[in-house]
Amino acid sequence: MAGQWVPRDHEELTAGWRLWLELSSSAWPRPGWDGSPDEAVRGLRELVNACDEIVSTAAGTDVAGLVRSMHLSASWICELWQGDTTPLDAERMALLHNDLAGFAGHAEGVRTLLAEGGGWASLAL
Repeated sequence: MAGQWVPRDHEELTAGWRLWLELSSSAWPRPGWDGSPDEAVRGLRELVNACDEIVSTAAGTDVAGLVRSMHLSASWICELWQGDTTPLDAERMALLHNDLAGFAGHAEGVRTLLAEGGGWASLAL
């Protein structure tokens, strides 16, 4: 992800930090995953909710645009797989993996941008 983000004030820095933390664990299924697509996207559904909260505190800032991009990126995957409890065959597993990998790539770019602009690039999660 190209670009630069520099927080304009403490509130935007805080919103950026929260987004950075939320993105650290939302892309992939959790250890207790039951194998269903619905459960695989649970972290993304939680991220969408967190994005709604973050953007409400960061409206009108550059970080709000980053939040909206994450919301959009996660929402379509959630809509596609949410409620799907049909066991995954190899083809559907590959599709789900590709969707999650695409999101993860975008999330990593946003996390890097936030870390560099926020001054916490040396931290690793």
